[in-house]
Amino acid sequence: MITVDKKNRPRARVLLPIWETVDGRPVGWLAAYKTPVKAAHLANNPATTYSYWNPRQNAVFIDSTSTWIDDMETKQYAWDLYRKGSPAGVGYNPRNFWSGGVTDPGYQLIRIDPWRVQVLRGTDLSSRIWTEEGRR
Repeated sequence: MITVDKKNRPRARVLLPIWETVDGRPVGWLAAYKTPVKAAHLANNPATTYSYWNPRQNAVFIDSTSTWIDDMETKQYAWDLYRKGSPAGVGYNPRNFWSGGVTDPGYQLIRIDPWRVQVLRGTDLSSRIWTEEGRR
């Protein structure tokens, strides 16, 4: 996850969002601790980038808006996605980090709404790009 501070300096951190498709568009959920730095960055500028890479040089870059979510129903929904894995094989038992379950005060949730997703294939550097505008 990459955010920017008030001086527009980037800050990267390794986090594990889970993803689903809702009404034909990608939506991410990020179980996270609401650290002072992360909270300040998102309050100042909710624009974020997430990226993935593997040793075959394949990569994905997700430009998005990230928003803290406080309602318990949505927090439970994301908790359950982490437990079962979304997509399959991705996820973990969130109780390993938040032993109090979905009501643990340390468990916070960020919704990720991408506006651009680039999938880059390392073998030939070809890429596919999905944009929010491209859906219209």
